[in-house]
Amino acid sequence: MKLDTRQPKKQRKFLYNAPLHLRSKIMAATLSPELRNKYGVRSLPIREGDKVRVMRGDFKGKEGKVLEVDLKRYRIHIEGVTQKKVDGTEVFYPIHPSNVMIIDLNLEDEKREKIINRRAG
Repeated sequence: MKLDTRQPKKQRKFLYNAPLHLRSKIMAATLSPELRNKYGVRSLPIREGDKVRVMRGDFKGKEGKVLEVDLKRYRIHIEGVTQKKVDGTEVFYPIHPSNVMIIDLNLEDEKREKIINRRAG
């Protein structure tokens, strides 16, 4: 998935035109130090059900479960990270996965544990 170019124009073009199977890999977040030691991996793609801590932005320090992963816009929606609209309704504030840290993995899918162990290899 590594690009050979450093040109911002080509980097952006790659992100805009990336196919779905690469988009989920791009949507990776760093692991907490405990998980990093446990699995021997620095970062993993985010999935629904993972518990994350926001590390940057207005919601810094908030923790919550990932409710939705938006591959089209490269954003995630986190439980408790909401914004009030003018009419009073609460909407989720979209956050880029590079600004969060995974603090608990959702291992309901047994295939995911295999993926993690394969990456730790």
